[in-house]
Amino acid sequence: MSTVPLSPLFRPVSFSDLPGWKDDNQLPAFEAFRRSAFYVLTKPYRSGSMGVAFDSFARAYSDSRETPASDNASARAFFERHFVPARVLPEQAEHGFVTGFYEPVVEASRMRTEAFTVPLLSRPDDLIDIDETNRPPGLDPYLAFGRTTDNGPVEYFDREAIERGALAGKGLEIAWLASRVDAFFIHVQGAAQLRMTDGTLRRVTYAAKSGQQFTGIGRVLADLGEIPLEKVTMQSIRAWLAANPHRQDEIMWRNRSYIFFREAPVEDPELGPIAAAKVPLTPSRSVAVDRLLHTFGTPFHIDAPSLTAFGGEGFRRLMIAQDTGSAIVGPARGDLFAGSGDAAGSIAGGIRHPADFYALLPRPLVEGGSR
Repeated sequence: MSTVPLSPLFRPVSFSDLPGWKDDNQLPAFEAFRRSAFYVLTKPYRSGSMGVAFDSFARAYSDSRETPASDNASARAFFERHFVPARVLPEQAEHGFVTGFYEPVVEASRMRTEAFTVPLLSRPDDLIDIDETNRPPGLDPYLAFGRTTDNGPVEYFDREAIERGALAGKGLEIAWLASRVDAFFIHVQGAAQLRMTDGTLRRVTYAAKSGQQFTGIGRVLADLGEIPLEKVTMQSIRAWLAANPHRQDEIMWRNRSYIFFREAPVEDPELGPIAAAKVPLTPSRSVAVDRLLHTFGTPFHIDAPSLTAFGGEGFRRLMIAQDTGSAIVGPARGDLFAGSGDAAGSIAGGIRHPADFYALLPRPLVEGGSR
């Protein structure tokens, strides 16, 4: 087991201390956890820097594969048997923070037409991964992707350059959309279901990005005085872009990061796309976390009492860490997957809530292998 010590930001508590634990239905979370348990037979997850070692999950993963939970009671017993809850302390605030994301469902065409003119692109051949083995002097240390040239790697084209035609004529188009704003938000979400004009359903999901830092245009609009910060939601951003088509380039190009996609099967319409943890996301049970800090597969009980968009008096649910994102930074920061389609988008776009995070730490990690 890893020798990296547990972060002091974990403060052990008991399950009775978790708000709403006994009122939650943990069975969907168990099923999400079990999908990760089968995936890791192929490739293990990398351990995060907060000391939650991947190999400490071995007993829980094995048990979930061999003995699936059949109801809420057995799912809850599984988590209580294999894990110890710990409050995740935010670094600079009293509470953590959650936002939401979803999978858009949009109309699309296989071919460019008069109505469908906005492409979703696949990964270009000249886009390369950048790390310390091939990073040239002077290249921004943030950049994890670059463009190969005869003179070595350079920064890749950004959103403005690509939308102005830097990659035109390379045959990268996966599909064509009717709306630049729809395409932009697909980039933000990192995946989409496409209802093709020929009647088929396709899915695109993240393949790579141009490498530049993500900039949330909600913050841009707030800083410009266009939308009060407390009223920034996906819906208010869309409304502003629709009302100001002549300024769409000005605003959307401020987010220099550009996403490339790959096609993926729609094996189960009830589940979301396969994300960073390489398993399909489970609506309202998968959460994106800071991948550098946390280990995929970690269960998190999240208490956001002011968040009521999912139904009920407040959001108090067990989630499984199965995705990440450029804007998800910090130990008590999460992005809740709301599902697919417009209804999920309405939920996700309005989530900006304080929340307390409780990580469920594998007992072998906390108790030295005892049960």
